[in-house]
Amino acid sequence: MTNAKKKYYVVWKGVNPGIYDNWTDCKKNVEGFAGPKYKSFSTLEEAEKAYAENAEEHIGKRVSAMQPILDSLYGSPIIPSIAVDGAHSSSSRQSEYRGVYTDSKIIIFQKGPFMDGTNNVMEFLALVHALALCSRNKIDLPVYSDSMNAIKWVKNKKCGTKLKPTAHNQILFDLIARAEKWLHTHTYTNPVLKWETQAWGEIPADFGRK
Repeated sequence: MTNAKKKYYVVWKGVNPGIYDNWTDCKKNVEGFAGPKYKSFSTLEEAEKAYAENAEEHIGKRVSAMQPILDSLYGSPIIPSIAVDGAHSSSSRQSEYRGVYTDSKIIIFQKGPFMDGTNNVMEFLALVHALALCSRNKIDLPVYSDSMNAIKWVKNKKCGTKLKPTAHNQILFDLIARAEKWLHTHTYTNPVLKWETQAWGEIPADFGRK
């Protein structure tokens, strides 16, 4: 029974293309990668045969037909660049944010957890943190976020959150105030760009908790 449930994962296009015998290793190689191509198979023999063939023969015509359209609409992410993301858990009430180099996923900064925050607040703080870091270190790289709200708030120099104060989140309101002050007192040359998840997959800074 155990052998019948075993799956092998072929990654034609990903961080490290190959054959993997578990989803965890496969996921590491496709999550956040722009336009990954992968599929599971029931036996190693099937996986090896598929890997030696074209991905389009196995992943379906709809996927292969859509990708050129997405590529024409959105192109590819600019490399090198920085990607930021925020995360919030409604069950634990904890939030955090981080920034990474888009191509290597090496973490540049990570803050949290904070209590009683929101995902949008984390996205906003992550963007401002990245811009301040770039300004301080004279790094002229584009900064990607998958949050239109956060991008809009940064451009308006105002966090538009409706977050209510609690006994646990005063630090977040202090950080928001500091971020807004920085935006009003500093300039930056880094392009702030939208990460197109539909075309490129999850943003490389994603916490992988969806």
